[in-house]
Amino acid sequence: MVMNSTVNEFILFGLTQDPRKQKAIFGVFLMLYLATLLGNFFIVVTIKRSSTLGSPMYFFLFYLSFTDACLSTTIAPRLIVDAISQRKTISYKECMTQVFSAHFFGCMEIFVLILMAFDRYVAICKPLRYTTIMNRHVCSVLVILGWVGSCIHSSAQILLALRLPFCGSNVIDHYFCDLQPLLKLACMDTYVINLLVVSNSGAICTVSFIILLISYVIILYSLRKYSAEGRRKALSTCTSHFIVVVLFFGPCIFIYTRPATTFPVDKMVAVFYTIITPMLNPLIYTLRNAEVKNAMKRLWGRKVFSEANDK
Repeated sequence: MVMNSTVNEFILFGLTQDPRKQKAIFGVFLMLYLATLLGNFFIVVTIKRSSTLGSPMYFFLFYLSFTDACLSTTIAPRLIVDAISQRKTISYKECMTQVFSAHFFGCMEIFVLILMAFDRYVAICKPLRYTTIMNRHVCSVLVILGWVGSCIHSSAQILLALRLPFCGSNVIDHYFCDLQPLLKLACMDTYVINLLVVSNSGAICTVSFIILLISYVIILYSLRKYSAEGRRKALSTCTSHFIVVVLFFGPCIFIYTRPATTFPVDKMVAVFYTIITPMLNPLIYTLRNAEVKNAMKRLWGRKVFSEANDK
């Protein structure tokens, strides 16, 4: 049930109100967003077109890159446009849509990271049964479950947001619509709703992070049986995954696992998991993965060469 009665639009305060800093924000975040789209596009197309990247790890990496592009697109364009706009408004419906989309793709990223860690666990701890356990059908079902789980999570978030009545200030002290800054504007006692947010988003982030930490400890313990070369290759892959996990979960846990209080640093912390991490993921996975780099060289090098010959 929608409780909103008097507010039809919100004003996003953004990262700053300083005109000079806003111009810098426009330039910097436009480049970050374009780099995010370009990097994730290359990974998605390379995995889809390359015959050498057919393992479950790259199957999940495909969905991680797709989710990164969608999560960034949910947040970054509004921030970029608002940086040079005089009127930084967002309609009530657009705001609710952004809440749903941000939590949907954010939750999907969590599930994909867990699936990638599970894939590495099976590959390292149960190598003889790897192809049986992680067959294409199982991987597809796991991804579908991730989409369903994300939809359930984001639906719960949007139902909480839709129940908030707004009758006073409509200025959101943030650069995108999220439940925490919206709770500050609600004309009601939001203690119970905040507990629900913490028990939902906060619990998902914290429990998932603990699960991932445990899985990586088990993986590292299991590597003692491997040869030096085997340990080096496995550690390289797991290190890439762990860097992504820390960059994404650290800010999420900071934002979603505390009482209904906001700090000035919240917006900069949110930048990490909404914009920085989706941009860094392609770099982390390509620079530290020889198979992806070689597949990109073969695919895109061949395309460039053929286009040059056509001219």
